[in-house]
Amino acid sequence: MEDQNQTAVTEFLFLGLTDHLYLQIVLFFFLLFIYLATLGGNLGMITLIWIDPRLHTPMYFFLSHLSFVDLCSSSSIAPKMLCDIFANRRSISFMGCAAQMFFFGLFVATECFLLASMAYDRYTAICKPLLYTLIMSQRVCVQLVIGPYAVALVSTVTHTSLTFCLPFCGPNVVNHFFCDISPLLSLACADTRINKLVLFTLAGAIGVLSGLIIMISYVCILVAILRIQTADGRRKAFSTCSSHLAAVSILGGTLFFIYVRPSSSSSLGINKVISLFYTLITPMLNPLIYSLRNKEVKNSFSRKFERKNCPIGR
Repeated sequence: MEDQNQTAVTEFLFLGLTDHLYLQIVLFFFLLFIYLATLGGNLGMITLIWIDPRLHTPMYFFLSHLSFVDLCSSSSIAPKMLCDIFANRRSISFMGCAAQMFFFGLFVATECFLLASMAYDRYTAICKPLLYTLIMSQRVCVQLVIGPYAVALVSTVTHTSLTFCLPFCGPNVVNHFFCDISPLLSLACADTRINKLVLFTLAGAIGVLSGLIIMISYVCILVAILRIQTADGRRKAFSTCSSHLAAVSILGGTLFFIYVRPSSSSSLGINKVISLFYTLITPMLNPLIYSLRNKEVKNSFSRKFERKNCPIGR
């Protein structure tokens, strides 16, 4: 009967990043620039791949979906966070919090397995070049994209439903700038050991499975590259993988630090800083990494830019 007299939480309040006005001003313009760069970079990458027939290959098909996932994951966090920086009351409704957790988790988990699909594509291109077009058919490419979304959907539905089925009876102040699982579990009025075990298990499974696919693919790639006789051939093979390896390292390192490592009582403050990196900065870096390190993307951009500046035909 005493539990029935407790008031159920209908909204959550974010502590945010800082309450100092000067830091708020700096953060607002810095994060606004990052978000606008994320929108421009990822939309530009998707558009470029869509309009240039030379980029209608499996590699760029996966890259366009990676840009879409980055765009969506950043957009599920950044607009609300930017609005909250100067707000006196950084609130979000109960259902709004659940929606934010669901969509962000969906796109981040999708990105992990999408990077694994891209690793398999690079393995096929370098280790089995003569069979590449046969193996990486349109049907296979679609399956390698649908698969990550399906696995991520199952994982995210599990986390979101388990988290928001818990009783929240106060306090309702989240020590974060968005609805992440760990700080919300610390507010639940119930035993959360099962939730934490499921979180560790699923996050670990996603990380280990996608990591194994990537690692095995690159071991095979490395063996194949070492068999190449010419230095120019080795350099060209390495260049096709360097962008993907950089994206994997950035995302994998930050996600492992947040969701897989053992937590401590002082970890939530550190997690906010790391979360800022993978929620906003990583989605901005991916299109830069792939455009600056990829000769085909740069050539495609140059062709479109020159055509725009020289509209008169031959």
